[in-house]
Amino acid sequence: MLTNDDLQALGLTLRLASVVTLILLCLGTPIAWWLTRTKSWWKGPLGAIVALPLVLPPSVLGFYLLLLMGPNGPFGKLTLALGFGVLPFTFWGLVIGSVFYSFPFMVQPLQTAFEAVGKRPLEVAATLRATPLDSFFTVVLPLALPGFVTASILTFAHTVGEFGVVLMIGGSLPGKTRVASVQIYDHMEAFEYADAHRMAAVLLIFSFLVLLLLYTWKPRLERSVL
Repeated sequence: MLTNDDLQALGLTLRLASVVTLILLCLGTPIAWWLTRTKSWWKGPLGAIVALPLVLPPSVLGFYLLLLMGPNGPFGKLTLALGFGVLPFTFWGLVIGSVFYSFPFMVQPLQTAFEAVGKRPLEVAATLRATPLDSFFTVVLPLALPGFVTASILTFAHTVGEFGVVLMIGGSLPGKTRVASVQIYDHMEAFEYADAHRMAAVLLIFSFLVLLLLYTWKPRLERSVL
């Protein structure tokens, strides 16, 4: 049976994943759309920056985020000046770290979905005097809906399973920064293998159900859109 600390860590993890997914939907959608449509030479560098967390060790990303958000970092000085304090070892520090680390899991599926829409539907909408904004919301978004579902599910699941970045930025403060993956690590450190097994089993089952949902529901959604 899960302990109160385990349940607290799971609740914090779900809260973190929900906030990060909503933020990345807002940030990732315009970036993915721009990457799909632009012919600027900035497309290559920006695409590489978005994909960087896929190959960058979490410890490296966490280290540089700590420098940026620490009291001597530029972002840390800004948050101190605004009266927010420093963000490392806080929930919102975890959010910022998770947003950076999960960026490609939102942007890349959206970019693929936007590319699959093609130019023809937008050209037809333009002949009907639809503005670019109208075309995006009435044509692109419905056609790209399966991509939004995939991106949201992958981002949420990836955030739930994060370990290295959240450990470096948040540490293991009960009720504040101790997420499920860190809770498993703490159980292992204390030789509490039965507790670690129960937490790991919860995450294993969750991951399987997420992938099962993705691989069974997405094809049906794609057929309904087409």
